[in-house]
Amino acid sequence: MSVAGVIGLFRAPTNAVSDDGRMALVDHLRELRARLMRSVLVLLIAVIVALFFYDQLLALVFDPYKEAIAKLPDTKTIPTIGGVGGPLLLQLKLAGLTAVVVTCPYWLYQIWAFILPGLHPHEKRWTRIFVAIAGPLFLAGVGVGYYVLPKGLQVLIGFTPAGLTNLVEFSEYFSFMTRMLLVFGVAFEIPLFVVLLNLAGIVSGRALAQHRPWIVIGTFVFAAVATPSTDPFSMLMLALPMTVLFLVSEVIARVVDRRRHRRSFNGLDDDEVSPIDGPDVVGRYDDED
Repeated sequence: MSVAGVIGLFRAPTNAVSDDGRMALVDHLRELRARLMRSVLVLLIAVIVALFFYDQLLALVFDPYKEAIAKLPDTKTIPTIGGVGGPLLLQLKLAGLTAVVVTCPYWLYQIWAFILPGLHPHEKRWTRIFVAIAGPLFLAGVGVGYYVLPKGLQVLIGFTPAGLTNLVEFSEYFSFMTRMLLVFGVAFEIPLFVVLLNLAGIVSGRALAQHRPWIVIGTFVFAAVATPSTDPFSMLMLALPMTVLFLVSEVIARVVDRRRHRRSFNGLDDDEVSPIDGPDVVGRYDDED
């Protein structure tokens, strides 16, 4: 493949959206490929950079474990790492997790930019708000997960019977930590995607209000299932912020619905033009003047 062909893989189709806001399926797939390739390239660069800070990152990952062990003085536990390739695999996993977290504003924007052509022009103004909120929300979720991680480890390691030594496989601990952080990060994005569905006209604020009790219950069930630890503290630390964010997204959805309703005139849809705004009517009034 030539250099131009490789560059073409990263380039989204130009002028792919027609005047009526439609895009061919092939152009959709090409744009999806281009945005995936861009995201992968940025992730690879971030992984390479993270490898140079491996020692600092390893200390950051190890701190929750040390904090949990400090609160369990009567429990014997020894962290271990097994296999010839175990240390290298751990290093690559740690760099990969760091790359996903650090580059989240970019790949979240790529997701939004892929959805963007399907929105109305007045809805595309939310792009800046999405870019400004999506990344910080994901990082906030990761931060909350990192904060509750020692408590979850303390509960789980605390089940070690007296007189026994718990050999903690560090790669298993890191996988546990990765799931914990990613679950919290993705969960904090769910209310934002609820707003996106509302912008796309799939979900209305009234429907969210009607199903609010079940959604709140489902949020707590999701938090109980998604958190790798079994302690109620971790579940509440995930469920409560998600519930608050959902209520905020419901308010935003209602505001968007009201603005849509104001734009409608005589039963016209959002993308229809009112007769009084047509050029022929304007010209006729000018002639009468």
